Amino acid sequence: MYLRHGAFSYLPELTDDEIAAQIRYALANDWPISVEYTDDPHPRNVYWDLWGLPLFDLDEPDGAMHEIDECRKAFPNHYVRVLAYDAGLGRQTTALSFIVQRPAEEPGFRLDRTETSGRTQRYALRPYATESPAGARYGSGDDGSP
Repeated sequence: MYLRHGAFSYLPELTDDEIAAQIRYALANDWPISVEYTDDPHPRNVYWDLWGLPLFDLDEPDGAMHEIDECRKAFPNHYVRVLAYDAGLGRQTTALSFIVQRPAEEPGFRLDRTETSGRTQRYALRPYATESPAGARYGSGDDGSP
């Protein structure tokens, strides 16, 4: 199973140079960058944990790349993504989002089907990863703790 989430998800993994190029593009459009991580990648889970503070006032992608590397080191078995925000219309809107790290093994999702009244079928996606407690979903010791 390969999680398809955000821009570029159907392309091969981005290299650090390609990630820096996308960050440079976002900065050229005056979009602040933030780095987020999670071990629950459910498609409806849009609120990932924020790594540090959003990166305002950057001119070059070096600062963002440093934060991405630090997040990768702290959470080697989590998903890590970059978000770029556009506040041009007076509200914060995600302009660009893409994954920059994934766990070595992605366990996937299970589709649960439930029959309800009138032969109606209801479906729910359940990630296999969430069968383990938070912080232990992709191996031991991946929650950043010593």
